[in-house]
Amino acid sequence: MDERPNRLFDDFAKLMTDAAGMAQGVRREAETAMRHQAERFMSEMDFVKREDFDVVREMAAKARAENDALAARVAALEAKLALMTGGQVTAAPPTPEQT
Repeated sequence: MDERPNRLFDDFAKLMTDAAGMAQGVRREAETAMRHQAERFMSEMDFVKREDFDVVREMAAKARAENDALAARVAALEAKLALMTGGQVTAAPPTPEQT
């Protein structure tokens, strides 16, 4: 008589173990499906990757610094030209692109 309840408990434990394993499998499958959906959504929305954004941001910062340096250089050259012409700064002759 002792064997019957033990077998019932063993079968019940096996059933619960199988159910837990199946639940974990379903959870993994759902996570995988959600991840693929999110990746597809992100690619369709044309979002920029963080690495690409950082590269472009660095390029813009470098261009801004170069622009500031060139603006300072132009200002210095204009000041030098003003000193050479006695304050009479005339417009530069037209470049070939402007004619």
